[in-house]
Amino acid sequence: MKNKIILVSSNQLGRGDQQLGENILETYFTLMKQREELPLAVFCMNSGVLTMTEDSFVSVHLKEMEENGVEILACKTCVDYYNVEEKINVGKISGMGDFIELSAKYEVITIS
Repeated sequence: MKNKIILVSSNQLGRGDQQLGENILETYFTLMKQREELPLAVFCMNSGVLTMTEDSFVSVHLKEMEENGVEILACKTCVDYYNVEEKINVGKISGMGDFIELSAKYEVITIS
Protein backbone atom coordinates (compact mmCIF):
# COMPACT_ATOMS: atom_id res chain seq x y z
CA MET A 1 0.00 0.00 0.00
CA LYS A 2 3.01 2.25 0.47
CA ASN A 3 2.87 3.80 -2.99
CA LYS A 4 -0.87 3.85 -3.42
CA ILE A 5 -3.56 6.50 -3.15
CA ILE A 6 -7.02 5.60 -1.85
CA LEU A 7 -9.80 7.53 -3.57
CA VAL A 8 -12.94 7.75 -1.42
CA SER A 9 -15.82 8.92 -3.60
CA SER A 10 -18.69 8.20 -1.22
CA ASN A 11 -19.50 8.23 2.47
CA GLN A 12 -20.53 4.59 2.20
CA LEU A 13 -18.99 1.51 0.64
CA GLY A 14 -21.16 -0.25 -1.89
CA ARG A 15 -24.72 0.39 -2.98
CA GLY A 16 -27.81 -0.36 -0.99
CA ASP A 17 -28.68 0.47 2.58
CA GLN A 18 -26.96 3.71 3.68
CA GLN A 19 -26.31 2.58 7.26
CA LEU A 20 -24.84 -0.73 6.14
CA GLY A 21 -22.62 1.05 3.61
CA GLU A 22 -21.35 3.47 6.25
CA ASN A 23 -20.59 0.58 8.61
CA ILE A 24 -18.70 -1.30 5.89
CA LEU A 25 -16.63 1.80 5.08
CA GLU A 26 -15.79 2.26 8.75
CA THR A 27 -14.70 -1.39 8.94
CA TYR A 28 -12.51 -0.87 5.84
CA PHE A 29 -10.63 1.98 7.50
CA THR A 30 -10.52 0.23 10.88
CA LEU A 31 -8.64 -2.63 9.23
CA MET A 32 -6.61 -0.39 6.90
CA LYS A 33 -5.12 1.66 9.76
CA GLN A 34 -3.90 -1.57 11.41
CA ARG A 35 -1.79 -2.57 8.42
CA GLU A 36 1.95 -2.33 8.71
CA GLU A 37 2.16 -0.66 5.32
CA LEU A 38 -0.21 2.29 4.92
CA PRO A 39 -1.13 4.14 1.72
CA LEU A 40 0.63 7.36 0.79
CA ALA A 41 -2.60 9.37 0.80
CA VAL A 42 -6.38 9.26 1.00
CA PHE A 43 -8.21 11.66 -1.32
CA CYS A 44 -11.91 12.24 -0.60
CA MET A 45 -14.29 13.61 -3.20
CA ASN A 46 -18.04 13.86 -3.71
CA SER A 47 -19.83 12.62 -0.56
CA GLY A 48 -16.54 11.00 0.47
CA VAL A 49 -15.60 14.36 2.02
CA LEU A 50 -18.27 13.69 4.65
CA THR A 51 -16.00 10.97 6.08
CA MET A 52 -13.60 13.74 7.13
CA THR A 53 -16.16 15.49 9.33
CA GLU A 54 -16.89 15.31 13.03
CA ASP A 55 -20.17 13.55 12.14
CA SER A 56 -18.42 10.48 10.70
CA PHE A 57 -16.89 7.61 12.69
CA VAL A 58 -14.51 7.14 9.75
CA SER A 59 -12.80 10.43 10.65
CA VAL A 60 -11.40 8.81 13.82
CA HIS A 61 -9.60 6.20 11.71
CA LEU A 62 -8.46 8.79 9.19
CA LYS A 63 -6.96 10.83 12.05
CA GLU A 64 -4.96 7.83 13.22
CA MET A 65 -3.74 7.22 9.68
CA GLU A 66 -2.79 10.90 9.37
CA GLU A 67 -0.83 10.68 12.63
CA ASN A 68 1.07 7.79 11.04
CA GLY A 69 2.09 9.84 8.00
CA VAL A 70 -0.80 9.32 5.57
CA GLU A 71 -1.85 12.50 3.81
CA ILE A 72 -5.64 12.99 4.05
CA LEU A 73 -7.04 15.34 1.41
CA ALA A 74 -10.52 16.70 0.63
CA CYS A 75 -11.72 18.03 -2.72
CA LYS A 76 -12.44 21.75 -2.17
CA THR A 77 -15.28 21.83 -4.70
CA CYS A 78 -16.97 18.95 -2.86
CA VAL A 79 -16.41 20.48 0.59
CA ASP A 80 -18.01 23.69 -0.68
CA TYR A 81 -20.90 21.81 -2.29
CA TYR A 82 -21.73 19.96 0.93
CA ASN A 83 -20.97 23.10 2.99
CA VAL A 84 -18.86 21.16 5.51
CA GLU A 85 -15.66 23.20 5.77
CA GLU A 86 -16.42 24.02 9.42
CA LYS A 87 -16.99 20.33 10.21
CA ILE A 88 -13.76 18.95 8.68
CA ASN A 89 -11.72 17.60 11.61
CA VAL A 90 -8.99 15.65 9.84
CA GLY A 91 -6.72 16.27 6.90
CA LYS A 92 -6.70 19.33 4.73
CA ILE A 93 -8.75 20.82 1.96
CA SER A 94 -7.07 20.35 -1.37
CA GLY A 95 -7.88 20.54 -5.05
CA MET A 96 -8.32 18.31 -8.02
CA GLY A 97 -4.89 19.44 -9.22
CA ASP A 98 -3.31 17.70 -6.24
CA PHE A 99 -5.22 14.51 -7.01
CA ILE A 100 -4.12 14.65 -10.65
CA GLU A 101 -0.49 15.05 -9.56
CA LEU A 102 -0.74 12.12 -7.13
CA SER A 103 -2.56 9.88 -9.58
CA ALA A 104 0.04 10.56 -12.25
CA LYS A 105 2.75 9.21 -9.94
CA TYR A 106 1.01 6.52 -7.91
CA GLU A 107 -1.55 3.76 -8.30
CA VAL A 108 -5.07 4.75 -7.27
CA ILE A 109 -7.40 2.37 -5.44
CA THR A 110 -10.97 3.60 -5.73
CA ILE A 111 -13.48 2.63 -3.09
CA SER A 112 -17.08 3.61 -3.63
